[in-house]
Amino acid sequence: MSKLVIVESPHKATMIKKYLGKSYDVTASVGHIRDLPAAKLSVDIKNDFAPKYAIVKGKEKLVKELKEKAENSDEVLLATDPDREGEAISWHLATVLGLPLDQKNRVKFNEINENAVKKGIAHPEKIDMDLVDAQQARRILDRLVGYKLSPFVSQKIHRGLSAGRVQSVAVRLVVDREEEIRKFVPEEYWSLDAKFTAPPSKKAFKATFSGDETGKIKLTNKEDADKILSRLENAEYSALSVKKGTRKRSPAPPFTTSTMQQDASRKLGFQAKRTMKIAQELYEGMEVEGFGATGLITYMRTDSLRISEEARQEGNAFIEANYGKQYLPEKPRYYKTKASAQDGHEAIRPTVPAITPEIAKKSLTPEQFKLYSLIWKRFMASLMSNCIQDTVRIEIKAVGECDKNTDRYCTFNASGYTVRFDGYTCLYEAATDEDEDEGKLPEIKAGDALKLKEMLGNQHFTQPPARYTEGSLIKMLEETGVGRPSTYASIVSTITSREYVVREQKQLKPTELGEAVVKLLKEHFPNIVNVKFTASMESDLDKVEHHEIDYIAMLHTFYDGFDKTLEKAKADMEGVKIKLKEDETNIPCEKCGRMMVIKTGRFGKFLACPGYPECKNTKPYVIETTATCPICGGKVIQKKSKKGYTFFGCENYPNCNFMTWDKPTDEKCPKCGKSLFKKKGGILACLDENCGFEKKAERKKRNAKAQEED
Repeated sequence: MSKLVIVESPHKATMIKKYLGKSYDVTASVGHIRDLPAAKLSVDIKNDFAPKYAIVKGKEKLVKELKEKAENSDEVLLATDPDREGEAISWHLATVLGLPLDQKNRVKFNEINENAVKKGIAHPEKIDMDLVDAQQARRILDRLVGYKLSPFVSQKIHRGLSAGRVQSVAVRLVVDREEEIRKFVPEEYWSLDAKFTAPPSKKAFKATFSGDETGKIKLTNKEDADKILSRLENAEYSALSVKKGTRKRSPAPPFTTSTMQQDASRKLGFQAKRTMKIAQELYEGMEVEGFGATGLITYMRTDSLRISEEARQEGNAFIEANYGKQYLPEKPRYYKTKASAQDGHEAIRPTVPAITPEIAKKSLTPEQFKLYSLIWKRFMASLMSNCIQDTVRIEIKAVGECDKNTDRYCTFNASGYTVRFDGYTCLYEAATDEDEDEGKLPEIKAGDALKLKEMLGNQHFTQPPARYTEGSLIKMLEETGVGRPSTYASIVSTITSREYVVREQKQLKPTELGEAVVKLLKEHFPNIVNVKFTASMESDLDKVEHHEIDYIAMLHTFYDGFDKTLEKAKADMEGVKIKLKEDETNIPCEKCGRMMVIKTGRFGKFLACPGYPECKNTKPYVIETTATCPICGGKVIQKKSKKGYTFFGCENYPNCNFMTWDKPTDEKCPKCGKSLFKKKGGILACLDENCGFEKKAERKKRNAKAQEED
């Protein structure tokens, strides 16, 4: 007989098996084996919200196998992920397999390598029921809100909608930002931008008008700008003052889940869900040449900035050996984790700093390599010395023809810097949404004469707040305390898949449907879409985890008020139906001529006549593209797979079986005249097997420039 170790993923099981040897049987539960069945509420409200769990559909055979293995083992160890969800999975496993809950059979490790795994196996703990209760409380809360509120929203708008405890707040944030943008009134302002040289140097540097001898002046229109330009006719320019200084730039801390998702979005263009999938793969590990089977990063769901002293020492040793001692700070740098963080795990870091991205590259997919590089560089940079910059700020005096022989003058400012010591920036720069428009300035002393090369008056308008990107929305969720590291990716994924929010380029924009749902909830369920209320619920879940409050009492406090609000909303909205413009189409009904509308049923969207019940005509809802089928010449239409992924197929299916994941374009093949489709890597291809034409897609910016030249 052997010891049985149960983990969540088959890949993780394979990795851990290599460390533990033949006396251990390592197998996977493949996620949850028990959950609340979807067909019913599955929560007994009258019996203190008792959950009615059942074996996940399709896992009956797996559970049977796990039971057999457990019965034939000397010991069963539960090594699921080290967080609330993982703790709950272990509890479900223990319950189903009949393992005593007071037994020390729970194994945890923050990273998957031989030392961490063997240490965890050697020191099992009891299942932490406070963690389990916190997960149960979240699951029951989400089920109560989702299953009670969603039918109400669907009835008032259209079938098939959902409302959630956290997702609705995320949609509200996007909707509120859109309202800010609509209400924004741009204000005009002008800048005077100049270029100067400091003879004998011919290199030009930039400076901007700042004011006159009395102080700053704001140019609000063209007349203001023209007045200053008039004053500056035949002006003489000189350096009024030159201020030199030094500034230090400190590295960013190692990644948390949120900052990793934000940086991967900005630098790599990864959506949060994709980032977490790749991070999971890096955590579970692979064979790395020279290092064997190892997980490459620590656990990727964390809001802590803490790192182990062992990891710090290994990182410092690598930096000193490869960059030099001057790249280490005099005192180790410690980052302060915010007060609301759970701090259950370290920050995200490489498990072995010596495994550089270049060493790991052979073992990784291109996506894994990109994300591992980001994590490795961010961690190593966080240990390194500051970047030291020498700064220069020059105030320029401009005396125009009309101001000569007076004390009057105008001022311009120029600033720049040079890097004295690059420090951590030799390795990593945090991604930001703004570029720093500073550079090196020539050597100038106060009193030096300057020569004007160019002066332009430029009109500007104040800009509305930017729409959220996926990264900035996750940042806002974290800052406001809505959601947790384990939920950020699923929140964004849910609100986009439900079509409450759409992506335009990288920006998130609410749909009419999303705005209608938020308006309905704000009017009748203000707490559900209240950021502070939702954040306080998250805080209460943390208190459950730390054994500070009872989760059943917490559920009662929430549900008693929620239930009364729901009943009042039903009474207030009786007979009311909200109509959306986006549900209207320009497709006429063949039977009565009315323009058909989009409806949602059990199997998705379809077209229906608005004259129901007089006219009951319906037909499938099809999104047409401009492309034609390369096989039969029929229209290519957009379709959805069972898992919700978009693909394209022929309208004549099943008579024509053409389908592709490649996106149709408006372009025609120069060789055969058929439609071109855009493949990964920006390749435009003809999908006619007898043609095979391909070309590199031109960038949009290049196209726009070419059109201007034409």
